[in-house]
Amino acid sequence: MSPSKKTILVVDDEPNIVLGLRDALEFEGFRVIAATRGQEGIALARSEGPDAVILDLTLPDLNGYAVCEQLRRINAHVPIVMLTARSQETDKIRGLDSGADDYVTKPFSVNELIARMRAIFRRAARGAASVPETLTIGDASVNLTSQRVTARGKEHALSFYEVELLRMLAENGGQPVSRDDILAKVWGLEAASTNRTVDNFIVKLRKKIEKSPDRPQHILTVYGFGYKLAFALG
Repeated sequence: MSPSKKTILVVDDEPNIVLGLRDALEFEGFRVIAATRGQEGIALARSEGPDAVILDLTLPDLNGYAVCEQLRRINAHVPIVMLTARSQETDKIRGLDSGADDYVTKPFSVNELIARMRAIFRRAARGAASVPETLTIGDASVNLTSQRVTARGKEHALSFYEVELLRMLAENGGQPVSRDDILAKVWGLEAASTNRTVDNFIVKLRKKIEKSPDRPQHILTVYGFGYKLAFALG
């Protein structure tokens, strides 16, 4: 196996989904390891140290939320994409709150999921050369390498996508960045009017960075376009 080959852990109890993902991901050059139960997936994550995880919400022994929380204890930074047959916004938000970086609703496009995996590794390979390791955003200090933010005496972990979204906004030096560009470059997705992925992650970031998340002063909405980052007050 090439030392540069990335390992993806698939945790899903549906054999056809596992087989389809394994074939497609291995064709793209990824190494795939798979588990059909939550406990098995946790054990594989601990022993194999995968570079990304595709996790089903409904498993025979543990639900995906519980598995995700355990995976986060093993590795706080590994990208986790949750598969769910549920379409309600509350289920998606609960998945993000449990530690998932993103979610895909079944039935899903394998090509879309592969695009997300490519985007994850493409962004990770870029490194942080174009922006400082530490960003000061208002009274919050963000360490992009350790994926932590400290604000008003509290420290929060940042997910892969939260870091990459902040990095992209910082790279643009306060200039507005469109939702379409963010979706394409961070998530590897084509623009869609119904896609709320970027907006959901902006909400999460504001809760960790902004003094008043409902009246943001730093992670600003550019209405009808996208978002921009303002480092200083005023």
